[in-house]
Amino acid sequence: MANITLTGCSALVGASAHYERGPLDIVIEGKRIAAVRPSGQRPAEGEAIDARNRLVTAGLINGHHHSHEHYYKGRHENQPLELWMNSVRPLDPIPYTPRQVYLRTLIGAIEALRSGTTTLIDDMNASPVLIPEHVEAAFKAYEDIGIRALVGITLFDRPFFRAMPFVEEEFPAELLKSLDGKPRSDPREYLELARHLAQTRHPKTNRVGYIAAPSAPQRCTEAFLRSVRSIADEFDVPIIMHVQETRLQVVTGQVFYGSTMIEYLERVGFLGPNLSLIHCVWLNPRAIDLIARRGASVQHNPMSNLKLGSGIAPVRALLDAGVNVSLGTDGCGSIESANMLNVVCAAALVNKLRDDDPTRWVGAQEAWHAGTAGGARAIGFADELGVVEAGRKADLALYRLDSIPFTPLNNALGQLVYAESGANLDMVIVDGEIVVRAGRLTRIDEAAILAEIAAEHARLRPLIEETERKAAPINEAYRRIYARCLKESIAGDTFGARL
Repeated sequence: MANITLTGCSALVGASAHYERGPLDIVIEGKRIAAVRPSGQRPAEGEAIDARNRLVTAGLINGHHHSHEHYYKGRHENQPLELWMNSVRPLDPIPYTPRQVYLRTLIGAIEALRSGTTTLIDDMNASPVLIPEHVEAAFKAYEDIGIRALVGITLFDRPFFRAMPFVEEEFPAELLKSLDGKPRSDPREYLELARHLAQTRHPKTNRVGYIAAPSAPQRCTEAFLRSVRSIADEFDVPIIMHVQETRLQVVTGQVFYGSTMIEYLERVGFLGPNLSLIHCVWLNPRAIDLIARRGASVQHNPMSNLKLGSGIAPVRALLDAGVNVSLGTDGCGSIESANMLNVVCAAALVNKLRDDDPTRWVGAQEAWHAGTAGGARAIGFADELGVVEAGRKADLALYRLDSIPFTPLNNALGQLVYAESGANLDMVIVDGEIVVRAGRLTRIDEAAILAEIAAEHARLRPLIEETERKAAPINEAYRRIYARCLKESIAGDTFGARL
């Protein structure tokens, strides 16, 4: 791989992402940053790229994303999670071709790169019937476009409709019998594929690697959870899992386990430093203490949590306890966008509503850290990604400073977080390779891909609409469960997640 020198740039440097006006030269040798030094100290090495009026940053890390939702972008609003999710995870699966899955995956990958994201964690639904060619199509899409990705197939052995409290009481018996009879792959097939991917696509040796993705505690039996944990431990791969995203899920924990789901995960030995707990909106101090003591991370998704009405995670309490916090967009079916700049901005804004003391507000620096270094730590790359410094992997984004978000320039990091949308992104480097140059993707024909996606979506739209119609009877039962759970009491010291 050719060497590159970015000449004359400014940069957000080091673990604190402090602004170095420069001019600096950033030398990239192969896949790593070799030096960050004042310009003119030595001749440029390899390809010299004029980076004057460019702000170089660590690439953002999108810690949570669902590529299987992309064809549903813009279809749903004003629905809580438990009613919305039946539409994007149909029990009668749409018969996608591998090419349609490939194109679907690129929707999020394109937007990720275009907003300065260099690493994407994809929790991809491959149920209820496992088709390995679909999984390979997703891997290939990320390989082709050049982004770093960790792909997990969603793992569970309890159907989503069985992962709710009061199901036997609120679902009509005939409907429940019909749902239980739907075809689905044996959970052992998913575990076998997970083991194979952990062996053959480890994220430390593959730019597009595997991550273990058990869906949620309530969707996995204890034996299944232990199997997933065993595979992750054997091959030392990171784990992601949805936990306590909604108030309904807190009630589910009480009904299923007699405790919060965090306490249940502790009892079964699942909590650990390689685990990233997604959402964690509804937490109490005891749960936060357990997460901190076990070294797990919390994966904050402010945009999707707001749109689905799930609430606001207690980020300041988590940070005060020493918990590592990372950020994610969630899927395009819930929030429409894989733009991590939006998420960083939201994280810095929405958490100001939790406290009247402005000294405790989450600001631009903490939000940026969560979106970069915090994301790296969550997936086991604490010393590899998320920081601009020598020795790190060369995953970088360059933004034009001669643009309106940075004019006049008073605070480069603050203006990046609060004003930049990605419109002024000039270059993205992943693993030492330029994958966006002068605002254009270098590895794929974006215009042709977008046209093909539009054509495929036109063919798929009637099938999508039909699956949504079929979800109506299920949603009636879910509405009753949702309303019933709102009346159930939960621990009084739970942090207020809604205003």
